[in-house]
Amino acid sequence: MAINSDVLVIGGGLAAITAAVSAAREGADVRLVSHKSSTLRQASGLIDALGYVPATEPAKPLRDGPPTAGRNLDRDEWPDPEGPLADPFEGIDRLPESHPYRVVGNDALREGLDLFDDLAGDAYRGGHTDRNALVPTFGGAVKPTARYPAAAEAGLASDDRPMLVVGFRSLTEYDARAFAGRLEAAGVPFDAAGAEVEFAEAFRADAKITRLAKALDHDEEIDGVPAREALAKAVAPHLHDVVDEAGGVDRVERVGFPAFLGDDRGEEVREELADRLGADVFEIPMGPPSLPGLRLEDRLFDALDAEGVRFETGNPVVGVESATDGRVETVAVDRKGRTAPYGADAFVLATGGLVGKGLDSDREGVREPVLDLHVDQPDDRYEWFVDDAFGDQPYARFGVRPDERCRPTDAEGTVQYENVFAAGGVVGGADAAREKSASGVSLATGLAAGRQAATEANQ
Repeated sequence: MAINSDVLVIGGGLAAITAAVSAAREGADVRLVSHKSSTLRQASGLIDALGYVPATEPAKPLRDGPPTAGRNLDRDEWPDPEGPLADPFEGIDRLPESHPYRVVGNDALREGLDLFDDLAGDAYRGGHTDRNALVPTFGGAVKPTARYPAAAEAGLASDDRPMLVVGFRSLTEYDARAFAGRLEAAGVPFDAAGAEVEFAEAFRADAKITRLAKALDHDEEIDGVPAREALAKAVAPHLHDVVDEAGGVDRVERVGFPAFLGDDRGEEVREELADRLGADVFEIPMGPPSLPGLRLEDRLFDALDAEGVRFETGNPVVGVESATDGRVETVAVDRKGRTAPYGADAFVLATGGLVGKGLDSDREGVREPVLDLHVDQPDDRYEWFVDDAFGDQPYARFGVRPDERCRPTDAEGTVQYENVFAAGGVVGGADAAREKSASGVSLATGLAAGRQAATEANQ
């Protein structure tokens, strides 16, 4: 017997959760099935909408020669992307017509962000405006983003107050001095300094970021001193490290830490550190494993539970079990080596793109492995990429191509399954890394696909 629901969502990331909540709010009985832990825990926790509009043509004509020769362009032959954009909605009309935003429309992005605001609550900022915020990130870059954790608020690059960036000698992948130097090189309107302090040395060399966060949550003693007090004492001597352009010394007004200032009690930890240091305290998003991503994952899965969505992790969908008359009836789910049929009136595919393994690739081509949907791509592999790493990479836009209802189409533009809808990174047409649009695409297409799936199920 098949395990049935009105809508079955396949995937576990932001697009899948958005689709599941959207369908549930339309009155559908929804189940979500994901293969692995959510990709949210690998992400920065920032919710980008559209930060840049990439150029899709080189600044100079292609050189003569064999088909591949014209792609061997120098970096200066590609125009820089337009941005960072102050208003993400203002740039949508300049994206290609095949871009997901153009397919689902501006309203889907706006409503997707509204849904995120509802689910994230007071843990996130940015919902009061259409404008992007500029948030410093782990690599020293300043990222235009539509929503950002409350823990990062005091670190916005639009703030001109002097900043101290704190690093830890035992966390060698996080170089605070280099971080501060890259910020100043980026032209931020404030003076910045970096300082390496001792604190994490009190823990095992292989201690995870979550271990440090829990120590601050519970204010564990370190050599007889509570963890929060110990951290503040380590940082305090550096509060006058910032040197202004005239060579004078500025007292720091805000202090940035790697994003591990507590988990369950993060706000409490930041407030106590701020009180002890006499400066605002904020977190800087780090690479994986990402504590802001883990926090967001917890909040969104709590939202699934609150909406009545049933979900299970660790059971991959491995193919179509049965289909008739252009409709999928059941899919096969691998449950510890044995397959079980899961049926639904409508299905949402939100398994991710090439990075998230929602698309497979080899020398023969790129394919969608779960439902065997068509992936639009050039037949010639040399047309998949350009030699310049900073150029417009065609493979970045690979994915299934949906119609206006988010139903994947074949090479001729014909809908493959009437009751299948696609969302997130598996949808082609966006160069999310260059555009800084991954979260926004997930929210917009997830919202649209979830609603369409609910409509299909309710017919």
